[in-house]
Amino acid sequence: MITALDHVQLAVPPGTEDVLRAFYTGVLGLAEIPKPPALAARGGCWFGAGPVQLHLGVEEALAGGGRCHCRPARKAHPGLRVTGIEAFAALIAAHGTAVTWDDDLPGRLRFFAHDPVGNRLEFLEPTGPDTPHP
Repeated sequence: MITALDHVQLAVPPGTEDVLRAFYTGVLGLAEIPKPPALAARGGCWFGAGPVQLHLGVEEALAGGGRCHCRPARKAHPGLRVTGIEAFAALIAAHGTAVTWDDDLPGRLRFFAHDPVGNRLEFLEPTGPDTPHP
């Protein structure tokens, strides 16, 4: 029986950890979670806020060498619930990240933004205390 979602992992190119740390901690306000030593050796970084965890895993070059062809998914994304969504969107925009509002989901205020390597992120806030998710 599934009881909860433990984390979401997004792929990132090698060497981007510092810019991603600045975005996820400095802009979004998440705390960095130390990775276990065996996993830290692989690169990437983990972040969290309360029970929510977001893992950024380095996607290496394909077998046979060459450079990494890590491309963010165009549609896949984590949906992150926030409070004070208008102020949160303004904060993100003030840091130079484009914010795209979307009103297609009834009962939710929401917008989309992208992290510095292009991963799509959705931010949502219910519009009422008992707003069911469709």
